[in-house]
Amino acid sequence: MAPMKIHVDDTTGKRIDAYLSSQLPELSRARIQALLKSGDILVNGSKTKPKNPVQAGDTITVNIPEAVSEEAIAEPIDIEVLYEDDDIIVVNKESGLVVHPAAGNQSGTLVNALLHHCHGKLAAEGGEGRPGIVHRLDKDTSGCIVVAKTDEAHRHLVAQFKARETKKQYIAVVQGSPIKHQDTIFTQIGRHPVNRLKMAVVNPGSGKPAITDYQWLGHDSTSDSSLIFCDIHTGRTHQIRVHMLHIGCPIIGDPIYAKPNRQKAQTGRLMLHARRLTISHPRTHERLTFRAPIPDSFLPWTDRFYSDALDSDTP
Repeated sequence: MAPMKIHVDDTTGKRIDAYLSSQLPELSRARIQALLKSGDILVNGSKTKPKNPVQAGDTITVNIPEAVSEEAIAEPIDIEVLYEDDDIIVVNKESGLVVHPAAGNQSGTLVNALLHHCHGKLAAEGGEGRPGIVHRLDKDTSGCIVVAKTDEAHRHLVAQFKARETKKQYIAVVQGSPIKHQDTIFTQIGRHPVNRLKMAVVNPGSGKPAITDYQWLGHDSTSDSSLIFCDIHTGRTHQIRVHMLHIGCPIIGDPIYAKPNRQKAQTGRLMLHARRLTISHPRTHERLTFRAPIPDSFLPWTDRFYSDALDSDTP
């Protein structure tokens, strides 16, 4: 569908999501808010927030992407389950597996696999095409991901992630070696000003706060690569990938933020793995820590650099 333009003729002062609900009754308010967030709705050519008011003379451009089926289909796809009960399931997602269906990619995802494994029992509150999904991992990132089976569990887990009460630790193999062996990276991350498919460190006020603690574990001079632990306190899109690039150490095998063909270390995958996830169980409130086994591609580094630290609570 071609983008439509709406010209505001009166000074309503209404929030834009409320105003568009009256102008586009075929769209729910939640759908309008999602389109605002994704940048498919622009005011005078710029993104805006649902709460911002519209003014007389404004031109609103509305682009409605091709709809994705609300009903994802169960598919018999092998997955590695780390933990499961009546409330949640924790999976070691493999690299290359997309988390949920999207336009042009409506099958072969983790959601399709989980619907088959769980016999359809996933929280409806994950959203359209995303039953049970609380957080995401990039397609090429492997490791721990928790999915809710009930709406109550979903609400509880979403609140934990929003309040930063979870703990998420990753291992990464990066190009080169950081100047500081241990540091906290605190920046703002937003859409790249030129390539909108990428994220970037942006000026204050232009993005969202992103905080990553990292610790260098060792450097391999032959491949000019280092093993890094990363603890993230926020969950921005591509956060670790952008932050490692920001300190001059792009992740090995990163097709977006590096040039894999020019890197000495050739592994055939993005070298980022969510190795540990700590949450509070949504029903019992017990503090639980899950660990995803280290993929074989990481072993040349983990076997050499502090492999005994991989099962400890701190690097």
